[in-house]
Order: sequence, then C-alpha cells, then structure tokens
Amino acid sequence: MKNVKILDCTLRDGGRIINCAFPNSQIKDIAYRLADANIDIIEVGFLRDAKSVNYQGNSTFFTDVDQIRPFVNRKKDTMYVAFIDYGMFDFSTLKPYDGTSIDGLRIGFTRKNFENDHEEILECLAEVKQKGYKLFVQGVNSLGYTDRELLGIVDIVNQIQPEGFGIVDTYGAMYMDDVDRLYTIVDHNLDENIAIDFHSHNNYQLSFAFAQEIIRLSNGKREVIIDGTLNGMGKCAGNLNTELLVDYLVRKRNYDYDFDAILDIIDDHIYNYHLQHQWGYSIPALMGGIYRSHPNNIIYLTEKFRLATKDIKYIISMIDPDKRMRYDYDNIQRLYQEYNHVKVDDKENLALLERILKGKKILLLMPGQSISQYKDEILKTIEAENLFVITVNFRDETFDKYSELAFWGSQKRYEHYTDLRKEVTSLITSNIESDMEDDIIVNYDSFVDRTQEYSDNASLMLMRILQRVGVVSYYVAGFDGFTVNGSYYNKTDFSEERFRSQYESINKGVAHQLSMFADSLKHPEDIQFVTPSIYTHIFKR
Repeated sequence: MKNVKILDCTLRDGGRIINCAFPNSQIKDIAYRLADANIDIIEVGFLRDAKSVNYQGNSTFFTDVDQIRPFVNRKKDTMYVAFIDYGMFDFSTLKPYDGTSIDGLRIGFTRKNFENDHEEILECLAEVKQKGYKLFVQGVNSLGYTDRELLGIVDIVNQIQPEGFGIVDTYGAMYMDDVDRLYTIVDHNLDENIAIDFHSHNNYQLSFAFAQEIIRLSNGKREVIIDGTLNGMGKCAGNLNTELLVDYLVRKRNYDYDFDAILDIIDDHIYNYHLQHQWGYSIPALMGGIYRSHPNNIIYLTEKFRLATKDIKYIISMIDPDKRMRYDYDNIQRLYQEYNHVKVDDKENLALLERILKGKKILLLMPGQSISQYKDEILKTIEAENLFVITVNFRDETFDKYSELAFWGSQKRYEHYTDLRKEVTSLITSNIESDMEDDIIVNYDSFVDRTQEYSDNASLMLMRILQRVGVVSYYVAGFDGFTVNGSYYNKTDFSEERFRSQYESINKGVAHQLSMFADSLKHPEDIQFVTPSIYTHIFKR
C-alpha cells in the first residue's frame, strides 16, 4: 500500500493567479482527467460566504457544496476536497455530507486567528466532522509558530483526529533544515493514523526537493500528502509541479499515476494561462520568500520601476509581520507614499528654476523608443527652434550635447547615470538621495496626487513642476506610452518587460491624470508632440 498521496490544488491555489475564474467546462475537464490519471485527492476550489461571493458559475470560488457536484467524478476512487479560510465562511450553512459532492474540507487558519479565536476554530473543525466530511487541518505559515506553539497545535489536532495535518510553507520561505525540523516535530508527536500534508511555494526553487525530502522522512511508515499544481500554476513563484511529483513517484515507487495524461491536461488547459499570467522564479518571488511577505506587496513595489532593493526591503519591514501575509493595497500604497515623503523648503529652488527657464523654448525629451525612430526630426527641431532640452529619467549620447537640464524622479535612474549626471544640472524630487551640491531639489509631495495610482510617473511630475514655474508651452518627444507588443524604452537597460501585464493599466492611469492636467491649462494645445504618442489626443482642444 502506498504511503504517499498527491493532492492537486490547481483549481484552488493555482487558480488564484486568475482569481479562480476557470470556465465550468474547464473545471470539469481538469477534475475528471486528474481523476483518470489516478491523482489521489483533487482540491476543486474554495468555499466562501455568499455575502462575499456572488457565485454564477465559471469560478472555483463556491458558496455551497451543491455547486461543486457537477465537477465530481464518482466513477473514480479519487477524493474531492475544498478549502475554507477561517473567517471567510459561515460553517452553519455547510450542508451535511451526502456522498454526491466533495468528500472533505481543508480548513486554514493563521497563528493570529488561533490566538484570537481558539474556541471558535475548534468548534468549526468539530462541525465539519459532525456533518460527515473528512477534515484536514491547515495552520497557515508553519514557520511562524514557535516549536512550543506547534506542539500545542499538534496536541489539539490529536484530540480532533482529522484525516491530515498540514505543514504549510505559505511564503516559500523554508530551507531544507526547516522542513526537516518541522516534519520531525510533527511526526514524533502526531498520532500515527493522521497524515502529514505538505504545501509549498516555489520561491527558492526548492519545492520538488522538499517533496523528495518529505517522502524520505516518511520512510514508508507515515502517510504523507503532498500538494502540487499543474505546471506549478500559482501566484508569483507558483507551487510544486504536480507533473514532477508524478514522474518521481512513477519512476521511484512504481506508483500508477498516468504521467502522459497529466502532460496532456497541461497542454490543453494550463499552457495558455502560463503565457498570459507569468509565474515561476523571479526576483519579486525571491524577495517574497526572504521577507515572508504576500507576493503582491513585493510586486506592487517592484512595479514602481524606481525603487532600489534596499528601499523595498525597508518598506516591507514597516509592515507588521502578521499582516505581511495579506495583500492590503491601501496600506502598501500608503507606506510607499510615506517613504517618499521627504519635505524640503523648495521656494528658492522653484524661483531658480523659473529664472533658468524664463523665455526659453523647451523640449522635454523622454526615453520612449520613438526618440531613436525619429532622431533626425528631433535634432532638426532642436536646432531650428533653438530648444532648451530637458531629459527625463535618462541620458542618451545622441542628445547629450543638447541636454541642458536633467530631471530625475527615480532613485534607480539617478544612481544608474552617476557619471553622466556630472555633465549637466539635475532637477530632482525630494524622495531622491542627492549626491551633487548643484542639484535643484523640489518637494515630491507637491507634484504627485496621492489619490491617484501612477501619479509619480516622472513625465507627469515634470509637467506639474513646469506649470508651477509658469511654463505651459513646450515640445514633447519620447512620451510614447506602453504597447503590448513592444517595449516603451529606447534604452535596453530600461526594459521592464516582466511587467508587460501592467502596461494597459499604466497607460490608463497616466492618461487619466494627463486629462486632468490638460483641463487645468488655458491652452493645452501649446504642448506639442514631436514624436507619436498614445497621449497626443489629450492636448488637442
């Protein structure tokens, strides 16, 4: 009898990267074919309160076990389960088990949940068993418990007698010694008839190695359940690949999983998701593991394009460790803005800028690809109009001899061009740590709208600064906007291809704020675009 079982959670944890919006036909086909491939346990999705989820199909966020029934193949011996996050489902609404829908429920709770709602959680766990379901207990973020606390949980689990108890690497933050220590503690104290479930995230690229270690440690004695997803599907770094585990157990244990069938499911259903929603190893995923943070907190900060790693580390450190596991957009945005809030008295600097620019015909030169494509036209315009050139967050050898002022709204860009910055005066916002005595510094807060996302776009900030000092007429080049099928930046060292999925959102956010800016001008048509841009229409009145 095999002691290792595979739990495929593609439709639940894997689905989080698409907000669990699988079509019904796909849910059924994946669930049925996983069963045909002899996968032991299939997690078909979440159970959530009807108050928070308006279930209308085409989703694996369910509100009732009856909704799951069409996706369960009763011709196979496979077990079907769903996942409940404590606090997100009213257990009194759970219908008794009748053998036609799911067989079991996995209940997840945080350390904080357990501290605050100890008795309520135990009541919920008991109710699941009373209603006839197989119970699996999942303490989120096992690394967050002390050994003593973990032993306390194990003692309670022994009293409840669920089917399984989970070791959960919520952040993908475990190393091999963590796995060994946690497994040993649980194995030595958990009743032998309760399975150990292991759920990992692949931030350190160790999930498959962990799975092999769990199998080794079980030594054929303890039943272990190992979670995986097809093609490792999941947010950020993703999960353990089900197909890797299947291949390993077929080759090493002679288990009867159908490896070819698993690959066919991936090809038919998962491959296209991977093209649209990238997951796997990345620096944000690595940082999420290191800082034990929900990956979206890291992604939000890295998508700013302008933060150094030390900045991201500091901002994440400002979040209470117990709150890092949740993504709170308003909170991370607030922390980002507070971090950039460095107030200076910029009255004299603004007056200086006004004197420098007074009477000048100005060109704002931004780093879009069009400045290469339309180089000759730009150079002719500069010379014909005798333009005062202000570069924005970059330098380029083609235009260096014409550049008379450089604007920097990004610490990363500012530091990147250290040598070239010495050749021209810099205009910077106060969130940047200046290393030049002649830098003209203006308040960051004065030129961003804290209510708007992407309001610290460098081009937007510079336009607001110019308006403040009375400059409302100028030429613009290289303000292209992002395109789905191409890169925005002229220089390859600006490439942000990994954030291609955000391009549309950035374009819309910037366009919205440009429209508000144009509305504040008496003659927005006085801002003229030398190169093509998705924003030109905004200034045509």
